[in-house]
Amino acid sequence: MPQSCSAKLPAAVPRVRRVCVLSLRRHLLAASALGGLLAMEAQAVVTQFLYTSDAHYGTTRTFHGVAGVTAQTVNETMIQKMNQFAATTGPIDFVAMTGDISNREEDNPPAIQSASASWAQFENDYISGPNAINFVNTTTNLLLLPGNHDVSNAIGYYKSMTPVTDATVMEKVYNRAYGTSISYSTGQAFYDAHHVNYSRDIGGVHMMFVNMWPDSSVRAWMETDLGTVSSGMPVLIFTHDQPTVESMHFINPNGSQTINSTDKFENLLSDPLADGTTINAPSTIEQDDFAAFLIRHPNIKGYFHGNDNQFSTYTWTGPSNNVAMNTFQVDSPMKGNVSGTNELMLSFMYVRIDTDRQTLMAQEILWNVNGSTFAGSNDPLVVGRSTTVFIPEPASLALLSVGGFVLVRRRR
Repeated sequence: MPQSCSAKLPAAVPRVRRVCVLSLRRHLLAASALGGLLAMEAQAVVTQFLYTSDAHYGTTRTFHGVAGVTAQTVNETMIQKMNQFAATTGPIDFVAMTGDISNREEDNPPAIQSASASWAQFENDYISGPNAINFVNTTTNLLLLPGNHDVSNAIGYYKSMTPVTDATVMEKVYNRAYGTSISYSTGQAFYDAHHVNYSRDIGGVHMMFVNMWPDSSVRAWMETDLGTVSSGMPVLIFTHDQPTVESMHFINPNGSQTINSTDKFENLLSDPLADGTTINAPSTIEQDDFAAFLIRHPNIKGYFHGNDNQFSTYTWTGPSNNVAMNTFQVDSPMKGNVSGTNELMLSFMYVRIDTDRQTLMAQEILWNVNGSTFAGSNDPLVVGRSTTVFIPEPASLALLSVGGFVLVRRRR
């Protein structure tokens, strides 16, 4: 080792950087300058965000022991809890919300309110109202996507709805994503030409927000978008559907491919279902196509989704077991698989990314642990389950699992 690299440095200096820092030492004119350099070298780049999905305005649930509480009340309470949580963590960079802002406007009792009414309530609770998202006195960026209920309200559904179509949520989400002010028309043709796909670079991570699920048209957009990103930059996908996408969300493969009560396909994606002619057919071919895309893009490190709602972190391997995608599933304030009947399990997700250490931590934040008693502003927030994954280049890693945590050791 060169003599200049044998001097003793403070223990806080990362080992991997010692040689580089020591080689610069003789060029520094003052000890104070060295101290400043070391402090900058040791400082991590941290991104923090909160994640929720499936607000389902227009529905009701049992909340604080009372039946029939509206989604507006439940979501408003959750936002207050997010504000409370953010006051203890420091600046939150953004909040992700991956769709089903509205519920479908179905006429079956109880009738569901219009998408426009749902958006007005959502906007008040999340964006503009007196208790809206406002972390550390700075309004945090709210990054939105549509869900299957929002799209069906815009293009129609095979059950009776009033109004028959209402594209308000699609219009608002689209215009927020693109900074536009278009009038979003109802119907299949306009929707097919105006999907919501966008990306943001935040804290050294490329965040891709994609329409419904990565079907062929979304993957084409992603391919172009990833062409602008360094192959060493970690990428996260946010979308509504889980990787094991529901077959009913594909275009009807039968006849004139319409939305109808016989076939019950919802025509939310760009592709006709390739695996069969009924909604009970699997979506194996389509999932394999997505897995092949992931193999070509190893810098995609995580997949965040709603639709099937509960806090869970798991590895999606694809139908052919040829991928290993870190997948993050989030709860719903209204329709959680567990919290829908056990309100003590209501949660949102807190994510902390440290690009210096190359780690991503996801935590379940339980926000209604008192349940049957009214949760005031000082009601405790409880950290539930927690998972940490490493997100560097795959070739340099060896995976471990210890006590429910996914850990990674660098190969030497």
